[in-house]
Amino acid sequence: QVQLVESGGGLVQAGGSLRLSCVASGIIFSTSDMGWYRQAPGKQRELVAYIIAGGSTKYADSVKGRFTISRDNALSTVYLQMNSLKPEDTAVYLCNAQSIVSSRSNYWGQGTQVTVSS
Repeated sequence: QVQLVESGGGLVQAGGSLRLSCVASGIIFSTSDMGWYRQAPGKQRELVAYIIAGGSTKYADSVKGRFTISRDNALSTVYLQMNSLKPEDTAVYLCNAQSIVSSRSNYWGQGTQVTVSS
């Protein structure tokens, strides 16, 4: 059974920081591309940051220079360090895993709420 469990969300003031974690089980983490997405009320889900199995990363323009994605294959965990948070970063943040071996193996976590107050 595949599980992606996010944690680390919460309420923070603008300019503050949070670190999100996503622990994966039931997948071969080292051969999975991992992503953080977010969805705000009334808006479409959007990609925040992505890290491939090989370690390369990409970011949404809106978070470049403020957010950092990283992974620890030994712990089957992907992180999102979020600095200089803005009210517009408020959303549910979801973890995604995509196997590089099977395109059909795509999984989502339940999400963690991040709220940034002004």
